[in-house]
Parts: sequence; C-alpha cells; structure tokens
Amino acid sequence: MQKVAKNVFAETGIRGCNPGFVVTSDGVVMIDTPQMPTDAIKWRDIIAEHGPVRYLINTEPHGDHWTGNGFFKGTVVAHEGTRQAILAGSLEQTKERFKQSPADYALMKRFQFRPPTITLTSEMTLYVGGHTFKLISLPGHTPYQVAVFIPEEKVIFTSDNVFCKVQPWLQQALPFEWLESLERLQTLNVKVLVPGHGEVCDPTYLPVMSATIKAWINTVQDAMKKGWSLEEAQQRLTPPVKFPSDTEAMDNMIVRMNVARLYQVLGK
Repeated sequence: MQKVAKNVFAETGIRGCNPGFVVTSDGVVMIDTPQMPTDAIKWRDIIAEHGPVRYLINTEPHGDHWTGNGFFKGTVVAHEGTRQAILAGSLEQTKERFKQSPADYALMKRFQFRPPTITLTSEMTLYVGGHTFKLISLPGHTPYQVAVFIPEEKVIFTSDNVFCKVQPWLQQALPFEWLESLERLQTLNVKVLVPGHGEVCDPTYLPVMSATIKAWINTVQDAMKKGWSLEEAQQRLTPPVKFPSDTEAMDNMIVRMNVARLYQVLGK
C-alpha cells in the first residue's frame, strides 16, 4: 500500500484491481475492494485505524473490483450497470474461483453478494467531511466504468480505463468511447492517477494508454482487411504493444479475448 496524496492511499501489489481509500474528517471512503478475501480482511483492519467506512464505491462490473464488498461496511455506490451485473452473477461460481486457495475459500463460507444501493448513470457528487467525490461515468473498458475524482487531493481513480504498463483487457470494451473517455480525463485538474491495474502514474500516461487502444484497433482492422477469420486472427496475432505479463499463457488468453471483442465491434 502506498500513500499517493495527503489523505489518499492505494494498493497496487495484490491480485486483482488496485483498490484505494480516502480518509476524510467524517470517516473513510473506499474505492473498490480487494478481490481475495484474505487481502480484504487485512485491508479492513488497516482501514479501521483511520475511521469507519462511510461509502464504498465500485468503479466497474468485473468481480475483481467488488467481490470484497461483503467484508466491509458503508453504503455501496456504483453505476446502475454494475448493480445489475452483480445481481445477475452466480454466487457459487464466485466461490469456486477461490478453491485453489484454502485460506481464501474458508472465508467464503458465509459470503454473499453486496450490490450497490445507490447508483448513477451519468454523474454524481458525494460530499464526505471536507472532501468532494465526483463520480463520472466514462464508458471504455466496459460500458459502466466510473472514474472517482477527488479535487481537494488532485487524485483520480480511473478504474480499468487505465492499465499502467500492463496489457489491457478489452473483453467487454467500447474502444472508440474508451478513447473519448481518455480525452476527457486529460481535461481534469489532477496530479495523480490511480489506474485499475499497474503502477500509480500521472496524466502524462494518458496518451500512452490512448496509443495502446489505437494499436489494438489498428492491428485487428488490418487482420480483418486481410480476410482473416476470427480464429485465424486469434492464433496469429500478438499484443501490438509489449508489456510484461505473468505468463505466455496469459498473453494468449488476453489476445483471444481482445481480438474476439474487436472483431465483434469492428465487424458491425
């Protein structure tokens, strides 16, 4: 965990997304939750030293951002699309994902989904203590991405619209809307970006992220112009921008998913 501003903390070293929290004069506001139950318990203990959790903001519908909700108190806030995705999820499938880790699986015995009870579709502002939290719907990585801007700290949690120096996942992406959302992020008065995955960065990384999305679009468009089938493109293409990954198998999986989504979007 690192302190990224006077009252803002973020974690970039655990499995799943980069969760964070802001300490206000009236308690704590969390942004996303640790995916692994053991990490969630550790975070709960750390946060308790800073005050009670007042709000918990989920920035997108993918499980690595909200699975840990049940281990925390506070009112859950998210995009309406994220609420619907959580309600449509399978409790048993979620538990199955943790069977490889006995310590985490043991903590799932009483696990229940905890969907948001307050939702937005465009923008929302929360005032907590002396802090302002501007929640902005920015479609991209999914249709339901929400950025969380804290102007007093000049920090923004971008969710998975920014993957800093790691390979992006486009399995549910709206690629052209994503580029527009990255342009909007550049208009905000921020100094620190907490990305959905990868290291904490600053606004100078946003053009790099845009170039990465454009490279994926161009690569797949070229394959389609050559008449390659989806299956052929999935087998022959490699990531157009090289970032480190855990394994070659992970690279292959990302390629297959990203290419499948772009074939779907670009083929319309």
